[in-house]
Amino acid sequence: MKILSKSPRFWASNLLIFLIFSGIFFESSVFSLSEAQEIEANLGLAEIPELAISQGNTLVPLSNPANPQPEVIKRLLVIVTGYSSTEDQTDSEPFITAAGTIVREGVVANNALPFGTKIKLPGLYGDKIFVVEDRMSWEKGKYHIDIWFPSYWEALNFGAKRTYIEILEG
Repeated sequence: MKILSKSPRFWASNLLIFLIFSGIFFESSVFSLSEAQEIEANLGLAEIPELAISQGNTLVPLSNPANPQPEVIKRLLVIVTGYSSTEDQTDSEPFITAAGTIVREGVVANNALPFGTKIKLPGLYGDKIFVVEDRMSWEKGKYHIDIWFPSYWEALNFGAKRTYIEILEG
């Protein structure tokens, strides 16, 4: 009885099939790579800035040479705390800021800076930009920043931190 797997004809046919499929795969992968590079060069995609995923589904440019980061006007040492949309931390309309906008991520409260002022908290959040759209109790003074959080527990867990803010132009 002859064993099929040991026959030279069996090995030759399997080797031939393997080489054909390898060649097809290799050719298609090289072709698609060079095709992708050609498309990238023709469309100028090499000039598009790197993108980052924010909140799991949004692409945000990491840097944009056409729109550089705003210039820092001033640095101030402040105390930073968190607040949420609960009536004990706000007024009777907890989801509306003092500027008349709806609370959202990136909103901060401060008593000294005008509404719409853009700030960074580089020691805590790097290059993330926050916007002053709310006010606080007068007792907190003007060197205090309150960051809005979606939940009471997130605001509570944030605690109180002493850091520098950067006030941005425009």
